[in-house]
This record gives sequence, C-alpha cells and structure tokens, in this order.
Amino acid sequence: MASVIGCRIPPTVGLNSQNRPQNCRWRVHCLGGGDSAAVLSSDMASSSSSVLNVNGASAVGKRETLIDHGNGRLKPGEVEEKRGQNVKDNDVLEKLEPFWDDGYGTETVKDYFDAVQDMIKPDGGPPRWFTPIACGRPLKDSPILLFLPGMDGTGMGLILHHKALGKFFEVRCLHIPVHDRTPFEGLVKFIEETVRLEHASNPNKPIYLVGDSFGGCLSLAVAARNPTIDLVLILVNPATSFGRSQLQPFFPILEAMPDVLHATVPYLLSYVMEPALAVCGFPESCDPTKMALVDVESKLPPLQRLEKMSQNLTALLPYLSSLADIIPRGTLLWRLKLLKSAAASANSRLHAVKAEVLVLASGKDNMVPSRDEADRLNKSLKNCTVRHFKDNGHTFLLEDGISLMTIIKGTSKYRRSRRHDFVSDFLPPSRKEFEYAFEEMIGLLRTACGGVSFSTLEDGKIVKGLSGVPNKGPVLLVGYHNIMGFELYPLVDEYLREKNIVLRGVAHPQLFTSASQSSSPEFSMADWFRIFGALPVTASNLFKLLSSKSHVLLYPGGAREALHYKGEAYKLFWPDQPEFVRMAARFGATIVPFGAVGEDDILELVLDYNDLQKIPVLNDYIREVNRGAIRVRDESKGEVASENLFIPGLLPKVPGRFYFMFGKPIETKGKENILKDRENANKLYLQVKSEVEHCLAYLLKKREEDPYRNVIDRTVYKALHGPSQEVPTFEP
Repeated sequence: MASVIGCRIPPTVGLNSQNRPQNCRWRVHCLGGGDSAAVLSSDMASSSSSVLNVNGASAVGKRETLIDHGNGRLKPGEVEEKRGQNVKDNDVLEKLEPFWDDGYGTETVKDYFDAVQDMIKPDGGPPRWFTPIACGRPLKDSPILLFLPGMDGTGMGLILHHKALGKFFEVRCLHIPVHDRTPFEGLVKFIEETVRLEHASNPNKPIYLVGDSFGGCLSLAVAARNPTIDLVLILVNPATSFGRSQLQPFFPILEAMPDVLHATVPYLLSYVMEPALAVCGFPESCDPTKMALVDVESKLPPLQRLEKMSQNLTALLPYLSSLADIIPRGTLLWRLKLLKSAAASANSRLHAVKAEVLVLASGKDNMVPSRDEADRLNKSLKNCTVRHFKDNGHTFLLEDGISLMTIIKGTSKYRRSRRHDFVSDFLPPSRKEFEYAFEEMIGLLRTACGGVSFSTLEDGKIVKGLSGVPNKGPVLLVGYHNIMGFELYPLVDEYLREKNIVLRGVAHPQLFTSASQSSSPEFSMADWFRIFGALPVTASNLFKLLSSKSHVLLYPGGAREALHYKGEAYKLFWPDQPEFVRMAARFGATIVPFGAVGEDDILELVLDYNDLQKIPVLNDYIREVNRGAIRVRDESKGEVASENLFIPGLLPKVPGRFYFMFGKPIETKGKENILKDRENANKLYLQVKSEVEHCLAYLLKKREEDPYRNVIDRTVYKALHGPSQEVPTFEP
C-alpha cells in the first residue's frame, strides 16, 4: 500500500450505537496494486487531529471505514457491518416498491460547500476514490458507477443525487486534492486501473462513468483506451468544447492576477468552475435560481416559493468566500492547462470510443457551448444519445430539475448486464418522479379530466374503484385505445394511487427508437413513458412480463386504434388472430377486459390521416416517416395492420371526464388446453372483445347521468367542499 490518508474526527462529534461518527459523510476504500495503489479518503464535516490507520482504527474507536484487500471491491460482510442501514440482507431491497424515497431535494448547494470544507485541506495524498455515506446500500448485483468531477476536483458534485444513485449503483467518486498536480495522462491511467480491476471481477457487468465537464474528457479518454470493456458514459456538459469556450479571452487575465486579488474575487472564480454560485458578478455560467429552488416544494403558493427561494439565495452568499479556498490561484491555473490538454486528448480519440454514451447538455451553459457540442458528439460517436435541458446552466448536477437517476431510467441506460432488459432492469417510479410527472407536468390535464373508475366483482356486481381488479399477478388488462392514448395518464395515475401497482404498458416499438427523436431532443414524454413502465410490444417482452407476474396493459388495436379516423371513436380495430389469449393461458394470467371513454369530451378530431394526405409537403413527410417505421403487424392481418403513424389535428374542448369500466376478470388458470385448441382460443378471444365493447357501451350510456361530467361543475364542487374532496359521479 503506497500511502494511507487519515480521517479527521472532530472532538465534538460523538459516536452512535455502531461506534460511528454521526456526521461522517463518506467512507474510505483502498485499492491494491503496489506503488500505484490509492487510498480512498474518508473525512468529516469538520476537522480534528485523530487519524485512522490502515485497519480503520482510530483514537476514538472503530470508524465508518471500508477497506478492500487488493481487488478494489468491497467485501459484503464489511458493507453489512458498516453502512449503518437496518437491512439484514439484499432480498429486502430487491422488493423495491413504487413511491420509494430517492432523496432528491433533501440536499442543496449549501450541503456541497459544507461537505468539501475538510476535503480541500492539504493532506499530501494522491487522487483517490470515496463513497458518500448517503449512497447507502445498493440492490443486489448492481453495477459500479465512477463519478469523475469537474475542475473543482472534490468529487462531491453528485451530492444532490447520492441517495437515488446509491440504491442502484455501487457509487465511487474521484477526489483530486487541491494541490495535486497529476497530469491528465496520470489521471486517465489511475481511472483505467480501477476500470480494469472491476471488469476483471465482473466481466458481464457494465461500468458506468459519469463525467462532469472536465470529467467528461476523462471518461472519453478511458473509453477510447478500453474499447473492449463494456462502459456506459454519462457526459454532463462535457468540456471537449473547451477550445471554443466563450471565456477564452478571460483566461490570460487570471494568469496575470496577483494572489491578493485572487482571494478577493470569488465571483470571477464562480464563472470558471463547475460547483460555483454565480449569485453576483457573472451569473451566466450557472443559474443561481435553479440552485436555490432545489429544496423548494413545487406545491407551495407562488409568493411562498419566491420567499423561500430568496431566503436560500441569501443563505448562499456567505459561501462565496470559500470559493477561492476550493480552487486557489495556483490550482486554478494548473487545472485550466489540464483542461486544455484533456479536451485536445479526448477529441483526438473520439473515433476509438465504442462505449454507450449519453450526453446531457444545458441550454444556458455560458462556460462552454454544450448544446452545440452535444450535437457534434452525437455525430462523432457511434452509440450516442443526447438530451438537452434548455433551462439549466453549466452546473447542471447542482441545480433544480430532474434527478440524474430519473434521466438514466428514462433513457433506458440502466442495465445490470450487457444489454438493457425492459423487464428485469425496470425500476419502479419514486415518490418524486410521480409528483413531478402527475402534478407538475400533466397536473392541468389531471385536474381538468380527472378520471373515475368502476370495476366488476366476481359475483358480477359493479362497484366504484378498482377493487374488482386482482392485486396478484399475472394480470392482463385488455382494452380500447383512445385517440393518442390520452386515457393512459389518468389510468396509470389511479392504479398507482389506489393499488400501488405499476401498469406495464406494451407500446409501439417506434416510441423507443432514436429515429423518433427530434434533432434537439429534450427529456420528453417518451422518456417518462419508460419511467412509468412502458416497453416495446414484442412476444418476448409479453412473455417476460407475465412470467414475472406483472400487471400488463395491452391494446390489441394498437396504433390503428389510437390514431383512428373521423367517425371511428370507440370502434375496435382488433386483429383476427387471438394474439394474446394463448400467452395468458400459458402463465395462468387473469384477463381483465376494460373500456375507456372520454376522448370526445376533451378533443375534437379535425384532421385525420386522410385529411393530412391532401396537404402538399406534409403528405410527403408522413410517407417518409412511415417508410422507415417499425411494423408490428404485416399487411395480411386486415385493417388493423394499417399502422400509419401521424400526428392528427386536434382541437381542445371544454373538458368533460374520463371514465373507466373494468369487466369481470376472466381466469385462464387451468385452461392450458387453449394452447393447443385454436377453436377454444378463438372463443375466449371473442369473449374478451365482446366484454370490452360492452364496457364501452355501458360507460357511454351511464356518463349521461353524471351531474359532474363538466369541468365547471367539478370545479364548483371542489370550491364548495374542498380541493381534496372526491367529486361524485353516477351510481353504477
């Protein structure tokens, strides 16, 4: 072991029942490897003179320390003893339920500055890895994630995301000490050694490299040197465009600036380093309001949100004085040269990068042209996905917005093996994701068209709510697809709220292809579909879902039904063959037919496919799109195979209400003969189709009896009885 970096323990910090400092923020790891070995530093929120030895013992007792013994990985026993979690085994965490706590919004930029106060003190040590305590214990068989920081080098740039990432990754963060002068090639070799050790231990698992700005250059360099290792790169505003930075004229001024002035202009520092607060001076490099909004509840009234944000901004001002300590003048000049070298090196080897790459680019990044650079990398790299975030600045990971884990899930980048599996790699939505999607993004639609559901019990009685739908899977919900799938939002929402169940909707594969994205893709509704369980409709995916006892949402009418023409509302377009009945019977799944009514109450179809084909230029564009589109069914299967993809012309109406009717569950358990007998399969198929049509007819008739079908009547009711009061409907 080359060296050991101590852990300072403040005299005022006591130990809890596990003999652990209560304010400890991270753990220490050690990598074996002779003279090239590095020690992963563990530190405290404040300082002291107590120092750990290699075994993790100190003058005050056993520390929160994880030491590996030569292979760069943590021993399960040590993890169990030291992580301070009340978890007996991994099986508990494997049963992750919807609405789990991702911790997003509980940490802020102030916590970042508190965390780095001791990390920036000189210790004479080399670059090293550490794992934040907040990351907790990951799921079984989770891949490793290596965070490569920006110019600050502290490694704490993921502080807003530690808890969420720590559930699904073994997180390690690179710390580059303030006075370290390791050249770019040395840092690349250090990271590369860790990558190769991990790959040797787990050759079938991917290794994630999250590179923030300068860290993006490091990630690309490592990937170029290791094309045979399965790497997933997540590049956040990568500094590969440093040569085109808007700040190039400013750098010579920094070189000529005396030390005394450097200590008095943290505002200038905030303009050139990632985790900075540009609340004064040069606010363009990052968005201070986005930082101040991290822990501000979106449900608060506008005036209270503004007041809370103002308080947060005021609280951040005292931290400006510490910026010059985090990156003093000598370090700043060195790292600017390092950044120039890093950008040149990474750009020269882009052709050698074979890794899977996700580029996250901010629209308000005035340090480097991240938006243009993302598009350049997308064209230069062989396997690259891009997401733009127009309202964020260069300090994307420290600003209010969307959790990094949410982005990874939404872009289908999370996997535990060589290929992403939509079933085994699916992670249920967190509480924060649910609130963001259903209250902030589509809150208006949810309020205006609030759905109401009815279900059928085993004795045939119709009741309000979902009690007639089985809680235990496998369950196959088969129904009618409203235009553009607008019924999905209240349907998924209600299932999560009432039954705590994620509906796994099988959707058209075109939604999951890169060809369906625009040239400047934002994090869009298609990404949120993935987060809430959508996956491509294939026989293998349906097989996996039913075998895992999921609740599956299936629309046999597919795109033809969701993109129907004028006069075709509530008409089924199902194929002639019983495509799903045999699969359900194979797993003994319960089939629940259902109808959804409401599209004609919220929208008017003014331009269908036939109308659009009469418009010059537009008709050529539609034909070109469909020429390269994925076909789910061939032309021999009737009208349902006519899956012309297009965006219909729609006009909004004064909203009515969505209604759902779930028919009596149909058991297939014990009906395995359906697998062999085509006639029996067809009978069951026609029974399901007839039940769906019956549910639609029932709702179309009964909704006329709803005194609160109109949004105005529902709004008045809530105003009189309170916003949390459920609005009545017709009696079943």
